[in-house]
Amino acid sequence: MPRHPTPEQPPSEIDPDRLALVAATLFHRSHEAILITDQANRILDVNPAFSRITGYSREEVLGLNPAILSSGRHSGDYYRSMWTSIEKTDHWRGEIWNRRKNGEEYIELLSISRVHLEEPGQYYHVAAFSDITALKNHAKELDRAANYDDLTGLPNRQLLEDRLRSARIHADRQRRTLSVCYLDLDGFKSINDRYGHPVGDQALRTLSERLTRALRSGDTVARIGGDEFALLLQGDDNHEAVYQRILATVGEPVELGDESVTLTASLGITRYPDDSADAEGLIRHADQAMYSAKEKGRNQYHFFDPGLDEHRRRRRNQLMDIARALENEEFELFFQPQIRLTDCQLLGFETLIRWNHPEHGLVSPGQFLPLVENSHLEVPLGQWVLKEAIHQMNVWKAAGEDLAVSINISAAHLMDRSFADYLESYLHSHPEVHPGQITLEVLESTALEDTKRASNVLARCRTLGLQVALDDFGTGFSSLTYLRSLPVDSIKIDQSFVRNMLDDASDRAIVESVIFLAQRFSYPVLAEGVETMEQAQSLRHMGCDCAQGYGIARPMPAKEVLEWASQWRNRVQAGSSGKLDQLISAAQR
Repeated sequence: MPRHPTPEQPPSEIDPDRLALVAATLFHRSHEAILITDQANRILDVNPAFSRITGYSREEVLGLNPAILSSGRHSGDYYRSMWTSIEKTDHWRGEIWNRRKNGEEYIELLSISRVHLEEPGQYYHVAAFSDITALKNHAKELDRAANYDDLTGLPNRQLLEDRLRSARIHADRQRRTLSVCYLDLDGFKSINDRYGHPVGDQALRTLSERLTRALRSGDTVARIGGDEFALLLQGDDNHEAVYQRILATVGEPVELGDESVTLTASLGITRYPDDSADAEGLIRHADQAMYSAKEKGRNQYHFFDPGLDEHRRRRRNQLMDIARALENEEFELFFQPQIRLTDCQLLGFETLIRWNHPEHGLVSPGQFLPLVENSHLEVPLGQWVLKEAIHQMNVWKAAGEDLAVSINISAAHLMDRSFADYLESYLHSHPEVHPGQITLEVLESTALEDTKRASNVLARCRTLGLQVALDDFGTGFSSLTYLRSLPVDSIKIDQSFVRNMLDDASDRAIVESVIFLAQRFSYPVLAEGVETMEQAQSLRHMGCDCAQGYGIARPMPAKEVLEWASQWRNRVQAGSSGKLDQLISAAQR
């Protein structure tokens, strides 16, 4: 066995002939295209990967200028900037559009280095590039799925919020105003019920086109969901006339088959900077104003009044109730099982918070967590969940059950400076709990403004032994960015896509795409919201690894977990292993 050199014994130099052989092998076997040019930029040599990517053989390009690949997309300034960088630094790296021999354009990631020879003033250029067209196209598809509504092609809430943030900054600089409008169609459910969803969808597409034409190019129409739209109007124009025009546009007859129907809408409006809320707050305030418009009757609009915001007062009071509940230990964790679809084995449980309200009984998280978001209680409540979940794991372990748990972590909690320290401290105080049994679920639908910092925090959590899952994948802000920048171990598909995937081709396509993408990244996938045997079987056939949902079990209090786990395992061992339909049927009885 050859020994490694010691610090006192430096490695011997590689034989020049052997080094040349290594370089030649690398040149010929590299997956990246490589070409070498002289000082006059004439091609001296290319490797096989160059021919594979460009379609040109080595013999065809020797002596030619690499400009034969030019697509014509880039300006002269672009190339002058490239050569200026090479002259100054001996290097340039960037993305560039080129053209293959067959005329097809492609985008490549190109790196050019100037290699100087021993003779003064003598040098070669070595360029290496790879074809990233497919990667770019896939990124565009993900971006469109993340930022645009499938049905209408309009921007979705995510893109609207992005544009609204930019519009606020622009309005501040220009000392201009802008309006945010929330539009809800009056009684649109009756259209779907009477004519069917395909006809209703066509009506929504028609309305989307009309609203877009009715506004200026700098304005935005977005579909928020269902029959709800949001509009961003910029400038100091007569917005009152615009609001009337919007309602009139909605009121134009829509042809539905052989019939013509007239729609109406309720419009809620808030204006910046009179309403100084952030992007999310402006949309929320416009939504609140829309409900006030509905109370007036059909085809009405209403302005949000920041000075008389009843909602804010109500929210403040509700937050005080939640703070008291946290102090009085009124919260409780429920647990929902997660299983492996291939053999039905129990993998663990997701922790879900509930509120045992002294007057209203058990309150679901949907009724109070939205109030806690972006409030001073978000971090304390998140810490309570972490502490209680780890404590419960310890209780189960003492009872002979080593159960894994998944814990939802909000963006604000994750980005809190004490998060990792608090977690590490609490894990050290419970050495009997294995960190590998804990998964932190980071909501993809929540904006992590500082992804670098979030990545560092999650990386530290992983060094502690914890797992990280990207939750509600596909519903939010930057799916591809998060996959590339955050250290995650698994992906969870949001139940909103799973719920209707058997009936909605778009939802099914999203589920299939997420599974495919996860497989390419080698991430296990868990689908939420599995309610039926058909959904579970379909997910298994798509290659989904794991599932949870009412079809397996509803969330349960901690005291019921051990009995449920025992019963589930008994059913699996009794012969239902692999027979997912039998287990789900039994779970639903």
